Amino acid sequence: MGTTPQGQVDTVVLIHGLWMTPRSWEGWVERYTRRGMHVIAPAWPGMDLPVEQLRDDPGPIAQQSVATIVAHYDRIIRALPRPPIIMGHSFGGLFTQLLVDRGLGAAGVGVHPAAVKGVLKLPLSQLRSAFSILRNPANRQKAVPFTPDEFAYAFGNTMSREDSDRAWQRYAVPGAGRVLFESAFANLDPTSPAKVDNGRNDRAPLLLIAGGADHVVPATVVRSNAGLYQKSRALTAYEEFPGRSHFTVGQDGWEEVADYALDWALRAAALPREATIASEAPRR
Repeated sequence: MGTTPQGQVDTVVLIHGLWMTPRSWEGWVERYTRRGMHVIAPAWPGMDLPVEQLRDDPGPIAQQSVATIVAHYDRIIRALPRPPIIMGHSFGGLFTQLLVDRGLGAAGVGVHPAAVKGVLKLPLSQLRSAFSILRNPANRQKAVPFTPDEFAYAFGNTMSREDSDRAWQRYAVPGAGRVLFESAFANLDPTSPAKVDNGRNDRAPLLLIAGGADHVVPATVVRSNAGLYQKSRALTAYEEFPGRSHFTVGQDGWEEVADYALDWALRAAALPREATIASEAPRR
């Protein structure tokens, strides 16, 4: 494990994704804390409850929307004494991009991020992973659970079925229909809350991480997302880890991804702002 550079950036804000809660970050919280970082992993608004309770009563999940979630994290980050590293997984990675677009954060990292508006790729595995929600328009107002079989395909496809079922039992909660519908139809909505100014030059450095075996957000989608930022001269980077599923935050070997993400963010945050302009282009 690398040493944490000394500097002004001492806080990491971790944002969980759809079908998950902050519990999904438990290993990362401990690891980053041992490196001397102050780590906070707030739940989406109203979801600061145990996984088991949210399964029994998913009402707080059904109330979520992209706008309310981003506003929630916006308030948390602005209340911090210094700009933090903002790091999100899956839909948390989309929210990270939206928050960085607002001028927040010292650096941003999207781990297998859901795409911003403008990404046109839609692989079949992504459609299949989201089908339990998108198959019925009425699910837009609901929280829809993942069955163990659905979780095994979407999150646990690189794990044994036994390990996948254990992960489902510990981490999975129903998915917020409105959030997924807002993302899935972002390119058809002129006022989509998933839109960023991808030509903005004065935002914080941004890293997008993909997994070579991800069914939910395949690497081709993350590469396309990174490519949108070629209009910007702000620092944008792309990194792909072969064999990583969408459950990369908990899958065996997560430590390598966690260390890479934090090391990159700390280095980027420590650069003078002028050095983060046009210094690294995303690979496509």
